[in-house]
Amino acid sequence: MQRPLSESSPPQELQKSSESGAGTDTTAIAASARSGQRWIAAILALALMATAVWWLIGRGPEVRVIAPVRGDAAEVVYATGNVEPVHWAKVAALQRKRIVDICRCEGRPVTKGEVLVRLDDDEERAVLKELEVRLRRYREDAERLRGLVERNVTPRTSLDEKETQVQEYEARVSAQKDRIDLLLLKAPMDGIVLRRDGEVGEIAGTGANDVLLWVGQPRPLRVVAEVNEDDIARVRTGQRALLRHEGHTGTPLSAMVDSVTPKGDPQTKTFRVYLSLSDDTPLKIGMSVEANIVVADVKDAFLVPSEAVSDKVVQVIVDGRLHRRTVETGIRGTRMTEIRSGLAKSERVAAPFRADVADGRSVRPIPTSAK
Repeated sequence: MQRPLSESSPPQELQKSSESGAGTDTTAIAASARSGQRWIAAILALALMATAVWWLIGRGPEVRVIAPVRGDAAEVVYATGNVEPVHWAKVAALQRKRIVDICRCEGRPVTKGEVLVRLDDDEERAVLKELEVRLRRYREDAERLRGLVERNVTPRTSLDEKETQVQEYEARVSAQKDRIDLLLLKAPMDGIVLRRDGEVGEIAGTGANDVLLWVGQPRPLRVVAEVNEDDIARVRTGQRALLRHEGHTGTPLSAMVDSVTPKGDPQTKTFRVYLSLSDDTPLKIGMSVEANIVVADVKDAFLVPSEAVSDKVVQVIVDGRLHRRTVETGIRGTRMTEIRSGLAKSERVAAPFRADVADGRSVRPIPTSAK
């Protein structure tokens, strides 16, 4: 017997179809909800970013500011130089000759005229011997002719000619002895041998740098410095100089301008300046130093960092905004610059100068202290 279909029970195919359709609708709704949530999150993120950008722009850029200070200001001229004795001389050869003897005398006192180096003179002595032999023969001939002239055997002119030869060779012998003497290198002054270069058997040169010995007095010392021609007009005798050497880590050493050479070097575009040193200076002969010659100084000056000044203009902070102000400057050093007028002690300036920030722009000041 067939069971009648219930009106309330749908066919299986219809039931399955209905169940499948319901699942599809539920999935679509869920996907749509998730998409909406992402859009909302993106909009919120953009809003937050816009708010942050507006907040940062509204506050303005960060600017480091510093308060003016009081202190000593000095304007200096930079120079470099070497330490050398005030009184000294070089011993060098005038001819390219082999060294046959040289003293072992570094640090030893010597007296003026003392022989320090002997150069090879064999050739010169051979020539001298030949000249002396001829001179001796001409003298003998002159004596013989003189006797003949006295007896009226020979005319006077023959004797005169021979005596002229005698005088000529006397001069040649004297000149040759001088040449030999030049091969004996002697101390040019009283002092000590500061340095010796050269060994027996070497060939002594005649160039500017072919020095065999340096002789001088160890005190007093001075610095021979080179100053750029653009700065030399500000350098004067009696000015103070501060010296720096890599091997001296203490306070700067002091010196004084003793003299300035009248003529500069057109090749290097520098002038030579002599700085006198005290007798107790720790510097040694031959050391290289850097010198800052103080050409002007002011005590208890009103100072701001040099990086805060651009063409006599500073930037001050007023009510959170950056304003440019023209000031009168004085001494400008590498680190600090003197302000003579145009700035109050209570004001703060931007350091370094912010050329990229417009005048009147809102800024975020960050206080710093002078170093």
